[in-house]
Amino acid sequence: MSARWRRLSRRCKAVVTGAVAATALAWPPFASAQKAPAPAELIEPPFLGHPVAAGELPAVSERLPDEPMVVSFPDPNDSPGLHGGVMRMIMGRQKDIRMMVVYGYARLIGYNEDLELVPDILHRVENENNQVFTLHMREGHKWSDGHPFTAEDFRYWWEDIANNEELSPVGPPTNMLVKGKPPQFEVIDETTVRYTWEDPNPLFLPALADTLPMFIYSPAHYLKQFHIDYADPEQLKAKVEEAGSRNWAGLHNRRDRPYRSDNPDFPVLQPWWNRTAPPSERFIFERNPYYHRVDVTGRQLPYIDQAAISIVDRRLVAAKTAAGESDLQARNIRLNDYTFLRAAEDRNNYQVLLWRTGKGSQVALYPNLNAADPVWRELLQDRRFRQALSLGIHRHEINQVIYYGLALEGANTVLPRSPLYKPEYRHAWSDFDVERANRLLDDIGLTERDDRGVRLLPDGRPAEIIVDTAGESTEESDVLELIHDSWLQLGIKLFTRPSQREVFRNRVFSGESIMSVWSGLINAIPTADMTPEELAPTSQVHLQWPQWGQYYETGREAGSAPTLDSAKRLVDLNLAWRRAKTNQEAREIWDEMLSIHADEVFTIGTVAGVPQPIVVDLDLRNVPKDAFYNWAPTAYFGVYKPDTFWFGEAERRAKGTP
Repeated sequence: MSARWRRLSRRCKAVVTGAVAATALAWPPFASAQKAPAPAELIEPPFLGHPVAAGELPAVSERLPDEPMVVSFPDPNDSPGLHGGVMRMIMGRQKDIRMMVVYGYARLIGYNEDLELVPDILHRVENENNQVFTLHMREGHKWSDGHPFTAEDFRYWWEDIANNEELSPVGPPTNMLVKGKPPQFEVIDETTVRYTWEDPNPLFLPALADTLPMFIYSPAHYLKQFHIDYADPEQLKAKVEEAGSRNWAGLHNRRDRPYRSDNPDFPVLQPWWNRTAPPSERFIFERNPYYHRVDVTGRQLPYIDQAAISIVDRRLVAAKTAAGESDLQARNIRLNDYTFLRAAEDRNNYQVLLWRTGKGSQVALYPNLNAADPVWRELLQDRRFRQALSLGIHRHEINQVIYYGLALEGANTVLPRSPLYKPEYRHAWSDFDVERANRLLDDIGLTERDDRGVRLLPDGRPAEIIVDTAGESTEESDVLELIHDSWLQLGIKLFTRPSQREVFRNRVFSGESIMSVWSGLINAIPTADMTPEELAPTSQVHLQWPQWGQYYETGREAGSAPTLDSAKRLVDLNLAWRRAKTNQEAREIWDEMLSIHADEVFTIGTVAGVPQPIVVDLDLRNVPKDAFYNWAPTAYFGVYKPDTFWFGEAERRAKGTP
């Protein structure tokens, strides 16, 4: 037994899942530390047996951190698995391979299934009042190429990338700035770094746990060869010319794309890393030999050796899945594929699960409060008009006709799974009440109608609402058709105008569009420690107030200031959340913001929680039967740890093993 293995074995006895040091006032809160059984020994994945035997790769005891993350299985339906196998998936576009970073969900700190923050890549975090964050790495942790993962990787990102004007012209990410000021960065030792802000930064840890995380580290040993401050000038010039880049910064940025997974040479900390250079119709992601997680039996994760991703036309994904060509599939299939997929279950040895989606609304309408047309702008800013339009939607009909009665009807707000949920938020102004809606429209003064029964605007034009769409979803078209019919009972005529996504957004941003359609809240299962900025004018991409959002997004340099008191209050509350020192204070802020949205109807929801078909090979174990499939905060499959999925059949496990 090697000295390193004896040291690792001793330290494993003290390892815990979710251990975080924090002061009494630290917030966001962390999950309580729970002891995980220490593995008695480490088990080498057979897939790596040959390179280990040939001396091309160190043994597993030399590859793991001194204190790896030990994954336990509290769910009785889950169990420790066995190594091996190739998990097949299908993507509709080549760039969709970036989903492997989403699914893998290895983060410095991440959410568990209870949506609590826990350390992952990091060993522990010390949080002093959301102002001072000390990050402790796992000693002995290595990148996928075997190079040590250390404080130098954080220093390089902060000093040589985030604060380099050629690589980052706009400076560090906004989540690294508080009142426009960056933190003081310190390297404490080889495995410890510290960030200190003058004021609290509650966005920092959630940003590290995000589905698209804020990468505050980079593989310095790999990227320095492309950096003008470190590389040999002549060699760098040759590399720039060979790659066809305009300059060294362009080359560096092309090589440094951790989310895209399109550079097989780029070292990773994820469970699998891409070994196929694009372009290709089939990508192979192999297990990371230095991955930092193990199970309670001592098996290094992931269990599955390879993920094989086939690229096909998105319209063919459901058919190929039904033909048994995918072991785990949700992307590019919808609820209307469910019956078709179920029909082939027995024939192709899979099951179709139904997970809930976590958006605030499957399809939502966005009145543009910044519309360029002054008549429409005044009308859309009158909450009675928005309330009337919401009352004029027959959500039960939409649910029955399009979603088989399986969805949750109501406003665009948080879902019952969220601890912030209140029934009154979802039910506000969401009953189908034509009489009440017409009274509201009459009260506004829209009492005149043309010979079609369509109400007339104050300037005599008919109340014809053109809803802009990105033209990407027949589902949206079906919902809008039903809304068209019910709004006619209000004297409102609805038309749709599809266009390409970029044109669609430009119409909204410029104010040319008076209403648009998109999905609802991105994260409708939040906790109080997650940012409520989606509820306030904070970004131009918010379709209901793009100019107000741009105003705050650019530090008041572009766009326009909100004119509605309710919108101004949301801005103030969002800023107050950033200064919150306790979870209770943050929750009260969330409650007020959700209450404002319920009454103001800034966006008009339809139905939520629409089931998402999840096709799973019958031999693939540890996949939850009931879960949430959403971009945030669950990272689709991510928080359910796909590195613990495994094949029960020996032949499947052996497939693909060298």
